[in-house]
Amino acid sequence: MTRQERIAALKGAAKDRVLILDGSWGVMFQKRGLTEADYRGDRFADYAGQLKGNNDVLCLTRPDLVQELHEAYYAAGADISETNTFSATSIAQAEYGLEAAVRDINLEGARAARAAADAFTAREPQKPRFVAGSIGPLPVMLSMSSDVNDPGARKVNFEQVYAAYREQVLALHEGGVDLFLIETITDTLNCKAAIKAILDLQDEGYEPLPIWISGTITDRSGRTLSGQTVEAFWNSVRHAKPFAVGLNCALGAELMRPHIAELSRIADTLVSAYPNAGLPNAMGEYDETPDETGHMLHDWAEQGIVNILGGCCGTTPEHIKHVADAVAGLAPRPIPERPTAMRLAGLEPFELA
Repeated sequence: MTRQERIAALKGAAKDRVLILDGSWGVMFQKRGLTEADYRGDRFADYAGQLKGNNDVLCLTRPDLVQELHEAYYAAGADISETNTFSATSIAQAEYGLEAAVRDINLEGARAARAAADAFTAREPQKPRFVAGSIGPLPVMLSMSSDVNDPGARKVNFEQVYAAYREQVLALHEGGVDLFLIETITDTLNCKAAIKAILDLQDEGYEPLPIWISGTITDRSGRTLSGQTVEAFWNSVRHAKPFAVGLNCALGAELMRPHIAELSRIADTLVSAYPNAGLPNAMGEYDETPDETGHMLHDWAEQGIVNILGGCCGTTPEHIKHVADAVAGLAPRPIPERPTAMRLAGLEPFELA
């Protein structure tokens, strides 16, 4: 299939069933017991610092493991798998001194995912698999000060964040992703820089790809880290006309549900959710079993509040298999028609009918 044929198939599948996203990548790499040598490979054998923990660089040094994980999630029932590029921007990779490798990480990450998706689609053409280019958060924020004594202090400006995301989305596009996933958004202004980078590609003649936006409610306050409520966040990004909008990370399904229900009420597009496997225990590990995750997300699908489900921190292919089995045959959430109104946002939403 061509990329536009795959995009049409993705949109068609979303009308027929609840789509399934993959689960955590970090926990699966941790289970492999990878060493510093795995992260270095031949390319970075003489690197001066430590690379262990930089999972994105495995796209270059252990692409076999990256492709195997895509295959494990597709085999578990995922329709969509993310590229292993969550922190593959020049700003994030600067912490390792690997800014020069960013393009290659994204390009090879997309190619590994594409190869796995195409292989599964060839074997099971009735269930095509899709690739989402993962665009994660940055270690710096445009909306909040980097110095408690100086409210105006910022470590980066909008142009620098935009440039970092532009480099990433260009390589992901070239590598063959089917859609862009801006995820784990803590700062809406950072997100808007990523949106602009994607939309500018379209204006320059690049093949348009769907945009999926997933924010993060950081705690029981019901707000993002930069302070917005769910509705204010949606009002801030709806201009991008995303293929889907949702929430991921930070919370387990139990605490995330009311925020997903609110997003389901107000968003006139697909709604996604991929919560953590509960909240971390005292050791920072996740104890929620695949059966427990599957049961809770089954209830969400049965209640008609979601279109796409998956897992974030602590979830494994077993979690995804239970979710996929639990929602099989359930109808996706119908997209509501909302009345025309002026909808604006600061930290809170504002609507003028």
